[in-house]
Amino acid sequence: MDYLALNNGAKMPQLGLGTWKSAKGAVTEAVKTAIDIGYRNIDCAFAYGNEDEVGEALKAKLDDGTVKREDLFVGTKLWNVFHRKDLVMPILKKQLESLRLDYVDLYLIHWPMAYIEERESFPKDENGKFIYSDVHFLETWKAMEECVDSGLCRAIGLSNFNHNQIQDVYDNARIKPANLQIEVHPYLSQERMLAFCRERNITVTAYSPLGSGDRPWVKAEDPNLFEDAQLKDISAKYGKSVAQVILKWNIQRGVGVIPKSVTPSRIKENLEVFDFKISDADMATISSFNKDFRGCLIDWVKDHPLWPFKNCDF
Repeated sequence: MDYLALNNGAKMPQLGLGTWKSAKGAVTEAVKTAIDIGYRNIDCAFAYGNEDEVGEALKAKLDDGTVKREDLFVGTKLWNVFHRKDLVMPILKKQLESLRLDYVDLYLIHWPMAYIEERESFPKDENGKFIYSDVHFLETWKAMEECVDSGLCRAIGLSNFNHNQIQDVYDNARIKPANLQIEVHPYLSQERMLAFCRERNITVTAYSPLGSGDRPWVKAEDPNLFEDAQLKDISAKYGKSVAQVILKWNIQRGVGVIPKSVTPSRIKENLEVFDFKISDADMATISSFNKDFRGCLIDWVKDHPLWPFKNCDF
């Protein structure tokens, strides 16, 4: 396993198991399987609605001696309805109860946009419109720093922030962001964002690194990485699957990856990417596939003033 060095001195395994869209009843066994075969990085979030089942798996593998807590890197995220400063630490404590942990290794602000506080996860008015809050993420960040001070998390970071928003946090932070989690795959290569974060010692983790073809809002006309003829040819050249080549492309760029799966064979296959190297020429070819295509644009909240894709190209 390769690792990314965080700015707090911790090492984050470069490949982890994602749990977004992992259904209840399946995610516990998926996490157990992943840990049994060598995964040590588990990515979670309040909004995924399955942290209790992830916690069952973590407890089982810690209790049976498969791993020690210090061997695991567990990250989770603060959801949009808890951005107000006084809500951040209490919800993290509740998330830790669900995960059966005393601390998480990484805590991220899931999105820069705040929704009205302490309502359901996706609060809407009688007309079906999202109800927003005017809490700014800089207020939220101060509470994130207090979570580090308290020992409830070891490092803090951001997810789905644009570069202007990241800079705003960076300039005002007592504890600098350690990680940015964003959508990255060959159709959204994020070259400028990677360079921007590298200059600030912020590691980057790619969510939906395989394009998230099973996202609920997928459209028939959306591009599909697994149907890309050039990717198929490159994969055949290395005797690897398309998924393995895509993951390796990001890993060789210094990006972390957290592919989601609940299928044991795919969980195992996704881990088998450290026994080959993609040539510089093939790396360049894969990078040339960029279409700036976002599968996770979530434009149904684009009227929020802090929606990250508004008037900002990365």
